[in-house]
Amino acid sequence: MKGQSQPSSRHHLHLLILCLSFHFSGKHKKTHFYELSYDEAVGCEAESYYASRNRKCQGFFSGHLNGSLPKAYATYCAKLPEDPQSTNLASDMLIDSFGRMHTYLRISLTERCNLRCQYCMPAEGVELTPSPQLLSQDEIVHLANLFVSSGVDKIRLTGGEPTIRKDIEDICLQLSNLKGLKTLAMTTNGITLARKLPKLKECGLTSVNISLDTLVPAKFEFLTRRKGHERVMDSINAAIDCGYNPVKVNCVVMRGFNDDEICDFVELTHNKPINVRFIEFMPFDGNVWNVKKLVPYMEMLHRVRKQFPGLKRLQDHPADTAKNFRIDGHLGMVSFITSMTEHFCAGCNRLRLLADGNFKVCLFGPSEVSLRDPLREGAEEHELREIIGAAVKRKKASHAGMFDIAKTANRPMIHIGG
Repeated sequence: MKGQSQPSSRHHLHLLILCLSFHFSGKHKKTHFYELSYDEAVGCEAESYYASRNRKCQGFFSGHLNGSLPKAYATYCAKLPEDPQSTNLASDMLIDSFGRMHTYLRISLTERCNLRCQYCMPAEGVELTPSPQLLSQDEIVHLANLFVSSGVDKIRLTGGEPTIRKDIEDICLQLSNLKGLKTLAMTTNGITLARKLPKLKECGLTSVNISLDTLVPAKFEFLTRRKGHERVMDSINAAIDCGYNPVKVNCVVMRGFNDDEICDFVELTHNKPINVRFIEFMPFDGNVWNVKKLVPYMEMLHRVRKQFPGLKRLQDHPADTAKNFRIDGHLGMVSFITSMTEHFCAGCNRLRLLADGNFKVCLFGPSEVSLRDPLREGAEEHELREIIGAAVKRKKASHAGMFDIAKTANRPMIHIGG
């Protein structure tokens, strides 16, 4: 697989490193190629942003995920495995027709949410899938284990709002103990997170993304159609106190609503290990997407750089969705997710399992295939793998582009999962 090269104003050499990774499927084997930048191949400096402090959650982490403790956040430095045979390589099931290896699974735990964000859910609401048709805890773990045993090493729990599931702790505990899983993350709106986080960390949750689109309480209530801004801020601070580093804060930027707060969000990274991630406004059914609401990445970058001239680009992993930056003197980081204006499809390694058991290989692609139905009908492991592998092989090289996406039928974000 050829990694996505990152844009840069300076022309630097690229070193093509041939990584021979063999994937056996019967008598066949495949060779994959990775292209790393010169900086990645020669080396890059890892910089830790973790500030020592007393944490009320200290001692809760109980050694899940193969006994590894959360690592201090650092800039990525690509390394080739010293022993390729010891690496948990993705099986053929997870490799698409373009050679992309999918090692990242996003699992939506529920379609329900305690907020009504305008860009996620239409004003009239959405028809929810009846509970019996949603995946049970055992089914979620069963399917997750199938993916992890095939090479997935990162799972992100989404929704709806994942924390409103009553069995969220048990789900985290079982998933964190899957052999081969390195990262168990969650994306949450933060409304109930603060009181649940200590237990979730004890159950193996290693990374937290918290959605927050405005620092103004009145605007928060307008956008989400609910109160709760203070509770989200409390959850961000609780995550810091629990030692999560960085605490990622996701902000969907919309012109005329919160684009005037971009630099205020950047200020959050000054003294705290927060990674603010600005997300371009994306079209989904019912969110009344309009290109006039879109604030392009380059415009956001210009605004930040104008006020913070010490902004510096970091070396990104080829599969990163975000373009990452650091500001001189800031403890945290700033990132931009450019799904609309500069897509990152070439390095995509993500798959999605929806709450109703449908499997989706692209966020913006309308095609889905049910894993719930064959699972409940008694399908064996190899049959499920064949269904998954066939769907992955049908994945396209890239999405259709923002204007075609806006005209393509797709489910509301609340159904797909954040």
